[in-house]
Amino acid sequence: MSGQRALPIPKTSARRRLSRRHARQTRRRVAGVWSLALRLGRVSNLPTVWSNVLAGAALSGHAVGGGALALLLLALSLIYVAGMYLNDAFDRRIDARERPERPIPAGLVSARLVFLAGYALLAAGVAVLAALGPSAFLAGLCLAATVLVYDLWHKRNPLSPLLMGLCRMQVYLICGLALSGGALSGPLLLAALALLAYLIALTYVAKQEGRAGLGRLAPLLGLAAPPLFLLSQPFQPWTLPFLLLSLGWSAHCLRLAWPGPGRDMPRAVGGLIAGIALADALFIAAAGLPQWAVPAALAAWLTLSWQRRVPGT
Repeated sequence: MSGQRALPIPKTSARRRLSRRHARQTRRRVAGVWSLALRLGRVSNLPTVWSNVLAGAALSGHAVGGGALALLLLALSLIYVAGMYLNDAFDRRIDARERPERPIPAGLVSARLVFLAGYALLAAGVAVLAALGPSAFLAGLCLAATVLVYDLWHKRNPLSPLLMGLCRMQVYLICGLALSGGALSGPLLLAALALLAYLIALTYVAKQEGRAGLGRLAPLLGLAAPPLFLLSQPFQPWTLPFLLLSLGWSAHCLRLAWPGPGRDMPRAVGGLIAGIALADALFIAAAGLPQWAVPAALAAWLTLSWQRRVPGT
């Protein structure tokens, strides 16, 4: 009725609405920070680090305990993410010109904070490796140094594909040293060299993005190194599906990178990154562990799936 006054809104209801609004804002802020951290760390490519660890463990020739494997996965994941953080921090001025959408030039986070997070993650990764023995710790220090050299000096550096390959190669070496107590098997060393050649080719292709052609074709021969590794090992029938998968995927990615109307360099580079896991699966199958090769191959699919949400380059 017109003569009646409106009842006051109970204070508890107002507080409840404010609390819900505050909770929503907090969730959005947390989600934004988490999304930013994932982009900086390029975590979509992390499954290829995990498959690297599986391959290094399988090729070590030693029994693998669950605790040691978990520590290796944790340590090398931390070092990988650290390298990605520091890469963005060191490249901030170049990204301001060439990739202004990256988090630091876009003003989403300060370079100082990214540097602090990167160095902290790098130190944490090496510290975890110390728990696996002095050989793993010293190898971890070498990997951390290589990561820093690459991050500092990869732009306009003709040796940057080699530096990137050495980073991944050292994952195998660290796993072998951690699980063997200091010795490295022949198959592990050969597989590490094959992975190095693949990474050199991958990084070379990535550096051609934005150019009309693919430059020299000789570096691309490194993509054939993982299949050629099989020539040094006894024949295992279960390697055949992984061999065909690796060869077919590399050919598909090269087709995407080839100059022409269907060229798609981001997909080609992202695909070759996922192909690291297929190379790992091939090495694992050759080591006589097809049951480990299957999850390594699935890591390639997981990488491609995550790259749709978080850019891998």
